[in-house]
This record gives sequence, structure tokens and C-alpha cells, in this order.
Amino acid sequence: MAVVPMKKVLICGLKKERKHILEFLQRQGAVEVTSKTPEDSVFQKMDVSSSRTVFLRNASQAEQALEVLSKYAPEKKGLLDSFDGRKPLSLETYEALTARHGEILKKASRLLAIARSLGEIRSRIPALEQELEALVPWEAFDLPLDFKGTRKTAAFIGSLPQPYTLEDLTGAIQEQTQAAFSLTLVSVSKVQTCLFAVCGRQDAPQVDLALKKLGFQRPLLTSLVPAARRTELLQELETQKNRIRELEQEAASFADAREELKFLLDYYTMRAEKYEVLGGLAQSKTVFLITGYVPAEKAEGLKDALENRYQAFAEFQDPGADEDVPVLLRNHPLAEPAESIVESYSLPGKGELDPTAIMAPFYYLLFGLMLSDGAYGLIMVFGCLYVMKKYKNLEPGMRKTLKLFLYCGISTAFWGFLFGSFFGDAVNIIATTFFDRPDIRLAPLWFEPISLPMKMLVFSFAFGIVHLFTGLGVKLYVSVKAGCLKDAVYDVVFWYLLVGGAIVYMLTMPMFTQMLGLGFTLPALAGTLSAAAAAVGAVGIILTSGRESKNWGKRILKGLYGVYGVTSYLSDILSYSRLLALGLATSVISTVFNQLGSMLGNSIPGIILFILVFVIGHTLNLAINALGAYVHTNRLQFVEFFGKFYEGGGKKFSPFAIHTKYFKVKEDKSL
Repeated sequence: MAVVPMKKVLICGLKKERKHILEFLQRQGAVEVTSKTPEDSVFQKMDVSSSRTVFLRNASQAEQALEVLSKYAPEKKGLLDSFDGRKPLSLETYEALTARHGEILKKASRLLAIARSLGEIRSRIPALEQELEALVPWEAFDLPLDFKGTRKTAAFIGSLPQPYTLEDLTGAIQEQTQAAFSLTLVSVSKVQTCLFAVCGRQDAPQVDLALKKLGFQRPLLTSLVPAARRTELLQELETQKNRIRELEQEAASFADAREELKFLLDYYTMRAEKYEVLGGLAQSKTVFLITGYVPAEKAEGLKDALENRYQAFAEFQDPGADEDVPVLLRNHPLAEPAESIVESYSLPGKGELDPTAIMAPFYYLLFGLMLSDGAYGLIMVFGCLYVMKKYKNLEPGMRKTLKLFLYCGISTAFWGFLFGSFFGDAVNIIATTFFDRPDIRLAPLWFEPISLPMKMLVFSFAFGIVHLFTGLGVKLYVSVKAGCLKDAVYDVVFWYLLVGGAIVYMLTMPMFTQMLGLGFTLPALAGTLSAAAAAVGAVGIILTSGRESKNWGKRILKGLYGVYGVTSYLSDILSYSRLLALGLATSVISTVFNQLGSMLGNSIPGIILFILVFVIGHTLNLAINALGAYVHTNRLQFVEFFGKFYEGGGKKFSPFAIHTKYFKVKEDKSL
């Protein structure tokens, strides 16, 4: 339960070692660079935008080349390989590949050239096929389609948009002109008539006009006889297809270079990030300065490493009270997975308590209560353990997520066995349907919520009260630690008295305890004491909620409004009824799927149906209700729990590091 202390750092190094020092810092990932050193007559910043643009363009080329390679030589991956993180790369291998980056870039360029050539060829093929199709009606024609006639005659080669007989077409043309002409039908189909007409040169305009009135269109012109042109097109089409196959094979031949291309993408990404930092550094002719923040625990190690490896030194100091210091969380292994939940809400503000360790146990328990099935919990546990064991290179964020669901799975299994749910009532259904043993069932270790929903509701409310009061307790601790004892009494103790007293008082009312199905009612003395405590709390809130105001009239009015806030506690407690709702939803849906699967009884079709419904139904139920449990558990933490003491607003520690996609460079010695 700690926010890692930060130190401000000033690093000064020789300009000739700038490249190596920056790469060392990037591999270590320990310094968040701020580069706030102002420019002056000695120290100035350099413009690296053009170089950075080149690196980003090269990284983009590498990424596009990988996409081309994936298309023609797909990478074989398993279903769960997406969990496998970046591969570790030794410093020696990194330097060897770095020396070959120009050679690898040429391979990327060749792959992109192949892709462009393939695109051009593929765009040409439809035009060839279209021309081939257009030549089909003219296959028997023995003149070039661009034949216009002789010195004394005019020729018309083309088509009309409907079928004609020779007699009908001759008559249709004669209705439009009195000129003499000769007509030959080349082919006739349901949609067009291909024709060849000849007339005297002097009659050409009249015949042309007559044909146009009938919808005459000329074909694609070619100086070859259609049959010869068709042969030529078929040869060209085959040539282009062969060329496509050759280029595809050439692209696939780069499969062995896949890892190199991945490195190239990471390499230029790293260089672009390094140059982004470089552009913000203050530099003179001989030295350069780096300013930023480093975790206090790594300060001495960083100082020693810089002084031993390079001609550089690091100076550290505590951040000022008004500085916006980045936040890095550090918790024990049980609470660490829940850091991502806190981060998704907001990191602790300056001087604020890290709530992760307090929140984590409640998070696991609440998630398990909402899912509450022993089998589902075991599936989550063994699934997470399998992935964590199989994939050694898991990214830190993914490992935290898997641990989060591992602990949530343990909680789910725990509550599931307490409530007697194992795939719902699958044990009893299977025993009754297929073994004729209705006496076999998984008995709950505590009680069955579906049979005693009121008991589950009361337990949910009780759990919620503990959760809320823990949040208030954290606020009490923070106030006392900060030396604000009055705030601790005014903002926490009085609310404990009011809300706690009201709850205890209601437990002395037989009507209330009977409605909730409680087996006890507190004595009248407890009611008197709790009522007195609630009254003290209410009066205290009225007198202190508006304590910032010097006007007693305004103070009392604000105090009365503050007491009205007790209704928010009521709504907060009622919101924990979702524990009952989601827990029952999981159980009821499981039961429904079990009953649906057993409809055909103990028979071969019945067994097949049961297996299908069981697998599909419970897979869907687990997925949907696990998502619901995740969402609603977050809501209870963010709204009900954090709302009592936590504000957040911190900025995440973002060190200058290797933010790559495929590889992570292993430093020979970490800080």
C-alpha cells in the first residue's frame, strides 16, 4: 500500500556519448524525462523532426512489409499465442541486428515493391477479361474491328441493343434512310445484334445517322482480326497470371526474414522515441543535460551505472511541494494485480494514500460473490495458471490481469462451494437423469441462495456495510495521519455514529428483523443507546458540515443539508443487492441450461443433447456473468468505496523506455 517515492534527477553527459547514454536509459526504463531545462546562450535544443519523420516512415514500411508477408506466408499461431509477450533479445543480438538494419530495410522495400506490382497486375486483369468477353460475339468475324471501309465504301462494325433478324433490321434501317447499303449479321443474342454494314462513301452520313437512331455502338477497336486478338489476349492474361504467381512466390520466400522485419519495426520505433526525447534536451557544443524523475530506490544504482560506464554524472533532489510528481504504485503480490483497477479509476493525487491493498481483498470477494459457482471458479483458476505457466514472456500488464482473475477465480470457487453451486445444479441433474440417483447432490457448505434469497440479501447488505465502513475507516486513518484530528471526528466519527446507530436501532425493531428473516432482535437497551449515538452523530454533522462558514445561519443550513446525505448511505447499502441479483442470475441460468440439456432423458440422443447444451450454455453463462461481475465489482469500488475517501488525480509514471511490439532488449544489468 505505497506510492513509490520519486527523486528529481539532473543527468549531465558528454555529447559524444549521448547516443549510448540515451540507449542505456531507454533499455533501463527508469527515468521519466521532462526536459524542462530552459534554452540560453550556451544550452540549446536541436531540431530532430526530419530525422524522426524518417524513422517513423521506415517503421511504417517495416509494418506494411510484415502485412504483405502475412498475406503470402501466414505466420502459424496457436489459439492462445496472443498471450505470448515480446521476445527477449540480448544486447549482443540487438547490436548485431542493428548493424544490418539497412540490409533489412531493403528487404522491406522489396516486399512493398512486390505488393505494388501485384496490385498493378491485378488491376490490369479485369480489363483483359472484359475485352475477351466483348470479343466473344465477334469470334467468327474475319475483319479487324477498326476497319472503316475502302476509298469508295464506308464500313460500319458494331452492335444494336436488341435482337434482330436480317429482314427486320434491313427494314428498320430503310425506314430511316433511302441510301443503298449491304448488311451482314455477325451474331445475334437475347440482348444484342452484332452487324457489319457497307455503303457508298457518299451515303455514309445517312447510314450512320440511321444506325445511331437504332442505338448503334462500335466495339473496342483492334487492328487484328477478333480471333487473332482473342489469342493475343489469352496469352497476355496467362503471362500476367504467371507473373502474379512468381511475385507471390517471391514474397513468400521472405518468410525467413519475418523476425528481422519485426526487429526493424521495433528498431525504428525505438529510434523515433529516442529522437523525440533528444529534441527536448538542452545541449551545448560538448555536453547535454537530461532532467526528469526517477524512483528513489533506483537513484543510487542509476548514478553508479552512469559514472562507471560513461563520463557522466547524475544529481538528485526531492521534488518541490508544488510539483506534479508522477505516480508509481508498489504493492505486495496479493494486492499488486488490483493496481490496474485503481489506475483505471485514477492514480493517487499528491500526498494521497494508495488504496490498492485495502481494495484488493474486497474486490476479489465481491467478484466471487457475484459469480459464485465452484466450477466456474476452478475454470478461471486453472485457465489462468495454464497461461501463466505456458507463456513465460507475458507482458507485466497481462500477467497482472491474469493474476487478478486467478484470485477472483479462487474467490468464485470458494463462494460457489459455500453456496453449493457447481455448474449450477449439474451434479443433481446428471445423477438423476443418467444414473437414476436423485439422492446425489452437491450440498452447500453454508446455504443455498436460490432457496433462501432473503438470507442472501441480508448477507449482501451486511457485506456492503462492512465495505462502506472500511472506506470511512481509511478516511479516518488518513485524517489522523495528516494530523487533522478534528476532520477525523467531524467527517468520519459523526457519520459512524449516525449511520451505525441507525442500523443498530433498526435491528431492535421486530417488524424490521422479521421482514429480513433475521433470527434475533436486539434488546430495547441497544435501541436506546444506538438512538442516542445516532442523535449525537446527527447533531455533530449539523454543527460541523458547514464549518468553513463563519455565519452560524449558513453553517446550520449546510449542516442540515449534510445530514440529508444519510440518504446516500441508504442508497449505497441498497446497491449491494446486486450481489444477490448477479449471484442468483448465474445459478438460475445454469439450472435452466442443465434442465434444457436433460429433456431427452437417458438415451443416446439425450446424452448428445446434454453435452452440446451443457458446453455451449455454460460457456456463454460463464462469459456473460464474469463480464457482469467485473463491471459491477468495479462500480462498487469506484462509487461506493472510493467515494468515501479517495479523490485521485495523479499522473502515471511514464519512463523513457523500450515501447516496442515484438522484442524487448535485455540489459546486461538492471538497476
